[in-house]
Amino acid sequence: GDALPLQRFSPSSNQPVPVSYSSACQPRRLPPRPLLRPAKVCQAGDAYTREKFKPQPTRDLEKEKRRLQNILATGKDEVEDEVKQVFVRKKEEEISEPDRFEELMSEIQERREFLAEMEALGQGKKYQGIVLTEISQKLHEMEIIDKKRSEEMRNIMTKAFPVGNSSLQD
Repeated sequence: GDALPLQRFSPSSNQPVPVSYSSACQPRRLPPRPLLRPAKVCQAGDAYTREKFKPQPTRDLEKEKRRLQNILATGKDEVEDEVKQVFVRKKEEEISEPDRFEELMSEIQERREFLAEMEALGQGKKYQGIVLTEISQKLHEMEIIDKKRSEEMRNIMTKAFPVGNSSLQD
């Protein structure tokens, strides 16, 4: 049951030593540092800390009660009615959209202020062409809106006062 004796070839012999034999006889080297971390290092880090519990929003029990009462009383869920009401509100909000003319005026004012700031910093020439082009585009859009509004006003005035007054109609 003992290990076989090592056979060494004499250096004078012509047979070379097999490479696999020489590598198999050498003991394996251990890594310079262990691959596992000690327990104290793991505990010092964030590995053992738990995240704080953050509850999710809960259901409104009163709202649920009202909803179920409504289902039992009418046979319909009021959520459907709320969806319709929200849809109607959104349509009303779209109709009363903010005045585009006023938005354009504020945008032009912002661009003028930006150009003044850049001129104060000595960068006015760099941005002047771009900003003035944007301002002219905004002014053109304002002119289009103004023409549409004046045309609408003319149509309203002619419908409201169908009198053959030629001074109102150009």
